Amino acid sequence: MSLSLEDLSRKMKEIDFAMLATHGIDGAIGSRPMSNNREVDYDGTAWFFTDETALMVSEIETNPAVSLSYQGKSGLLGHRPFFVTVEGRGILIRDQGQFDAHWTNGLERWWPQGTQTPGLVLIQVVGKRAHYWDGEEEGEILLERDH
Repeated sequence: MSLSLEDLSRKMKEIDFAMLATHGIDGAIGSRPMSNNREVDYDGTAWFFTDETALMVSEIETNPAVSLSYQGKSGLLGHRPFFVTVEGRGILIRDQGQFDAHWTNGLERWWPQGTQTPGLVLIQVVGKRAHYWDGEEEGEILLERDH
């Protein structure tokens, strides 16, 4: 049975962190954990705040091809293992209106000045496709849409 985007969103909402992978100037792939905000429903686009000085910012400027990896409860306490990877394009946003639109409670832990933090950057990951493994089932959802 194939998962719908709504099914995928519901499962992803239970996951604490995603690994955001970018391409370095030398072609190496680097990954780092990013908070997967449980207050936001996944619709094919993911949003992450970071600092202008983070290496991933310059890597996305050079090569916007990124991927996100999520791992759900991997067979713990009777849960079926669940994994999803999203292939997409990273877009760097430095717009106060967008900061305000995507800010959620808890982010002030990292940015006490909130959306007024100097050097704040919002990363938008526009998904092209998501490949998932849900127990022994696997499938792919095409996410790309006209923007």
